[in-house]
Amino acid sequence: MKKEILAGISILYVEDENDVREFTSKLLSSLVKKVYTAENGLVGLETFIANKDDIDLIVTDINMPKLDGLDMCIKIKEHNEHIPIVVTSAHNDPDFLKRAIDVGVSAYAMKPIDLYQLVDSIIKAVEPLVLKRELEELNISLETRVDQEIKKIKSILDAQDNIVMVINKEKITNVNKKFYEFFEVESLEEFFEENKIFYDCFQDQYGFITKEILIAQDSWINYIKDLQEIDRVVKIRNKFNVERIFAINIDNYENKLDYYVLSLTDITELKEKSNLLEYQASHDSLTGLYNRNKFKDLFGKELRRGIRYDNQLSLILFDIDDFKKVNDNYGHQVGDEVLVEISKRVLSGVREHDTVVRWGGEEFIILLPETNIDGAVMVAEKIRLLISEIPISSENLNITASFGISKMNEDDTKDSFILRTDKALYKAKDNGKNQVVTI
Repeated sequence: MKKEILAGISILYVEDENDVREFTSKLLSSLVKKVYTAENGLVGLETFIANKDDIDLIVTDINMPKLDGLDMCIKIKEHNEHIPIVVTSAHNDPDFLKRAIDVGVSAYAMKPIDLYQLVDSIIKAVEPLVLKRELEELNISLETRVDQEIKKIKSILDAQDNIVMVINKEKITNVNKKFYEFFEVESLEEFFEENKIFYDCFQDQYGFITKEILIAQDSWINYIKDLQEIDRVVKIRNKFNVERIFAINIDNYENKLDYYVLSLTDITELKEKSNLLEYQASHDSLTGLYNRNKFKDLFGKELRRGIRYDNQLSLILFDIDDFKKVNDNYGHQVGDEVLVEISKRVLSGVREHDTVVRWGGEEFIILLPETNIDGAVMVAEKIRLLISEIPISSENLNITASFGISKMNEDDTKDSFILRTDKALYKAKDNGKNQVVTI
């Protein structure tokens, strides 16, 4: 769909930088029906509430005084849950993209603003809204339409960048060109030769809507409509057998009970970026092990679970012996090789549900749920031998490590549990290194 669709929409543009707001709003005013502006999230919310019947789209920055962009959008969604949102930001917080998906952001444009990218993002975000309006303006009865009306609706559907379907009583009656291109079929009949029902093509993967989930529902349409926006996500293979991730949007057509317009918006890149940033925020970049931030979250949950269900919980803290000498004598590149190889050996010596963390520098923590002190000693001894018995790195270094172990007590906090384990580690160091000590 071309830029002409912008001529009929009104935008709320929220930006706290005056120069950026004035320049960008002036450009947008030349393309759309009207631009409302606000200098922060609080004013933006007030402006939307006062003009909610006229505003079709939100374009907002993220970091702003008084109320940030995503929090503003959450409050706006309370008034209009279907309002499309485009965010513009140089924000690099690892949790940002995950929050953006949760809020229901339709598109994203990096700062400094590339005006062409911003306009394309706005067009993509507003397409489903314009489609719905144009279909309603045609006032076509899906039960009695004639050939001329079919051509009109096909023209509208084919203009969309998203995959779009018109559904009558859970049966697909019309699809657009993108549908045929994605599945590489010539007709709906050809598509249904391989798929008995539409959702047969949904991939079976945790975290996505699957065929197994939908087949158990009285109405798969109503089931999807009732889901939170963040959960209306499916994974489908394209004609090249490549998996793509789509957000599903379903609207009633002309407020008729059994008639719907269903659109699939490709969010693969947004989802992949979110997953990557989430991984980077929770893992050590060198070893790939969990980092301190992730450990704090997991440790708190395991500690509460252990106390609540009276499960035994043990903790191992170990430190590579004389690691400073490795860096001083062979350089940090060899030191990094040692850390990476030890991480691999540790992972090979623990269970799948145990948690291994790079605590910092040459220190590592292993959290062992449902494990008593004797079981923890066995694990530590196994890892100690895995480290010491085979030379490590390109320099074939003989590396050892010292281990401290403790088990959870009823009155333990996270800090007291770790402190006690740390004391056991220091005792192992003082006793001559390359050994396991329990407290």
